[in-house]
Amino acid sequence: MGTIDTASVLMKRSAQSALLFGLACLLAACAHAPRLGEAADALSAEEHLRLGASYEAQGMRADAVRQYEEAVSRSTSCAEGWLALGNIAFTDGRLTAAEDCYRKALQASPQHPGAANNLAMVYLEQNGSLTEAEALAQSALLNAGALRPYVLDTLANIYLRQKRYEEASTALDRAEEAAPADNAAVHAQLLKTRALINTARPLATPAQQI
Repeated sequence: MGTIDTASVLMKRSAQSALLFGLACLLAACAHAPRLGEAADALSAEEHLRLGASYEAQGMRADAVRQYEEAVSRSTSCAEGWLALGNIAFTDGRLTAAEDCYRKALQASPQHPGAANNLAMVYLEQNGSLTEAEALAQSALLNAGALRPYVLDTLANIYLRQKRYEEASTALDRAEEAAPADNAAVHAQLLKTRALINTARPLATPAQQI
């Protein structure tokens, strides 16, 4: 993202927080993973996906990657497999690989909110097209569900990068309204974004202060 400064570091943390939400959803959906001793060649794409999530939950990232790769090799339309591979690549700082995975997830499921949101965050990290990043985030909002506060936080960071401070603040207001009251991690992230907006927003002129 060019020169590293406080703003870029906070934006990166925002992106990673939203990214991990998508992965948490995947892990929750795959709580009943198949037994680790099952023969790999007998598993379906969905079962490889669940096994990969089980490995990742245990911190066995290399094994998780292999399972996710098996899942997409059995079904290239396995959007969750591409999303999981993209998340790992993003966390490792391999942004080009992450972008490729998220694009493949969107090819498999064009309305996938997690893939659209995470691809928008890749653009933020790469100093890519903010216009495209905004379009992706807006698309993710259409059926974001529980991901809504995270997508709105991403959108706020896009507006912040564009110096659209009022829109950034409004997006963050909406994120705070959508965030579950008992989700302390989300609210902590939104507070960081709020501080970033307040710091970046130009000071009011004397006329505006009256």
